[in-house]
Amino acid sequence: MGNTVIELKSLSRSYGYGEGTTYALKNFDLTVKRGEFIMIMGPSGCGKTTLLNIIGLLDRPNFGSYILDGESVARLSGRKKAGLRSKKIGLIFQDFNLIPTLNVLDNVALPLTYAGIKSRSKRYIAADKILKRFHLEKREYFLPFQLSGGQKQRVAIARSLVGNPEIILADEPTGNLDSRSAHIVMEELKSLHEDGNTIIMVTHNPSLTTYATRVIHMLDGHIDTDVKTVADQDLPQPVSVHFGRANLDRKNQATEEAETPDISIDIKEEVKSTNKSKRKSNKVKKLQKKSARKKKKETL
Repeated sequence: MGNTVIELKSLSRSYGYGEGTTYALKNFDLTVKRGEFIMIMGPSGCGKTTLLNIIGLLDRPNFGSYILDGESVARLSGRKKAGLRSKKIGLIFQDFNLIPTLNVLDNVALPLTYAGIKSRSKRYIAADKILKRFHLEKREYFLPFQLSGGQKQRVAIARSLVGNPEIILADEPTGNLDSRSAHIVMEELKSLHEDGNTIIMVTHNPSLTTYATRVIHMLDGHIDTDVKTVADQDLPQPVSVHFGRANLDRKNQATEEAETPDISIDIKEEVKSTNKSKRKSNKVKKLQKKSARKKKKETL
């Protein structure tokens, strides 16, 4: 496993045609090492969000190359990009993007459906585990409107991590939060970075750069300044993720199975067992009623 996880070369992204062409990124170069915590800053319209969308495989450049973990993404189909994104990249948005009709547990478990985990019980076990990390286990059955802004953002972070990605992309994750909630979210991101995740975060808040190992200022679609605050050899040990699997990596899954007896049963078997118990209960009730009628007749 090489030390470089993302490599962008001569990347350009333009909008419009002819004289109306506007460049969000122009001849943009960037190399990201595993375990870095990069803060991207700059004025509105300088290309920060466009850059994040391209790295997150939500957008594509007009020119240039994007190498992700040693593989060019240029010729990948939309389906392959979605699969790669679900296994390798966690996305955190400023406005949370939680589904309002789903409770917290279902919101967090949803990405595992797209990652190919068919067992509902396994999805719920993984979602419950990550929610406990963020102290949200008592909010699992709340709907998003019942949560505070800080709680919604922590749910969004939990959702981005449930598939055990290596790379976390955060677009202004504290932009809609008060200072206390913002501090809690940043401490969570700091903890994730210390665990070995590579984090790329867009922000307008200069006070948050104390969390970063590298601060990039963008201007007019290119890098204006690029400052490293931590040497490569001092970065956290990168997380070990098996990207070829649709579920969690083997080591984590083995540990999870050992720590979680009996609850990861197949959902169909659980339904069958429940129905069988109901039929038995109904049969007992009928016998009890029949016995009561017989005793009443004998009394009369």
